[in-house]
Amino acid sequence: MRFLIKIAVNAIALWAAAWLVPGISFGGGKLGSTFGTVILVALVFGLVNTVVKPIAKFLSFPFIILTLGLFTFVVNAFMLQLTEWLSQPLGLSFTIRHFFWDAILGALVITVVSMILHWVIPDSDE
Repeated sequence: MRFLIKIAVNAIALWAAAWLVPGISFGGGKLGSTFGTVILVALVFGLVNTVVKPIAKFLSFPFIILTLGLFTFVVNAFMLQLTEWLSQPLGLSFTIRHFFWDAILGALVITVVSMILHWVIPDSDE
């Protein structure tokens, strides 16, 4: 159940980013509806954040310290860009036009929306 909640939170955050940032978009793709695309991209995004993000944060730790944590947004934008790159071969229509502005703003929106949703939907462990 906790896994499904995390996928739903990712899906809502990705949809909000696509709605607020003009350079991020979802399409129906080869697999059907936009709703299905958002859910599947959220699954890919969750896997990328679980597997790749800890390694990227470890390798960029000096930059994160040097920029007082602001480089974390670049790491998050990279995770979003990697999700787009992995979604294309899977037939998912998820596009980010420009890395710097669109991906950085999208990462910021996803962070804020996820944080708010995690406040509203508490973990079952607590």
